[in-house]
Amino acid sequence: MRKIRIIGLLTIFLLQAIISDLSGQTWNYIKERDHIRLYTRVEGNGPLKSFKGEVDILADMKKVSAMIGNPKDLKWWGENIRGIRVLLYEKDKHVQYYLIYDSPWPFTDRDLVADVRITTDSISGTRTIYSRPLPDVIPENPGLVRVTRFWEKWTLQPAKMGTTHLTLEGFIDPAGSVPSWLYNMIVIETPLNLMREVQKGMRK
Repeated sequence: MRKIRIIGLLTIFLLQAIISDLSGQTWNYIKERDHIRLYTRVEGNGPLKSFKGEVDILADMKKVSAMIGNPKDLKWWGENIRGIRVLLYEKDKHVQYYLIYDSPWPFTDRDLVADVRITTDSISGTRTIYSRPLPDVIPENPGLVRVTRFWEKWTLQPAKMGTTHLTLEGFIDPAGSVPSWLYNMIVIETPLNLMREVQKGMRK
């Protein structure tokens, strides 16, 4: 009986280890700024880190959802985006983008093609906006570095008193000649800047 119990415990431990490995490393808290809690973690077995930001927005789900994932409202995405083309749009379901990013000297500008899926849980009301690479749609430009490894997930959850709990997770391999140490040093600026813009948008 004792041997069976030990085997059972070992099985549970191994299953937990496998699940933990599949879901990635543990998020490490970095800091909080403007009420936004920021985290990073190692992405897979590589040198680059993924990012996560969490904040409670003083606006209801309808207002926050109207801003995030809306291809007609893209100014808040950042000043370093110098070109955006919407390739496909199905409201509240599916969007495809082609984006060109300005990179600071001496780095070459980047571009990427994103496939965005939007889902809403009918019971909890939680909305998820998940982006991943869309290959073989836009030919590569020899004057740009094509980003082919990335993912991003916005999670919007209804919270108390008409507020929304907002989570942004993601990873991007900048490709080309960007050193991993430099990328890892500035990676938390992505959720911080984007969530600040959402906060500003909710005050308008």
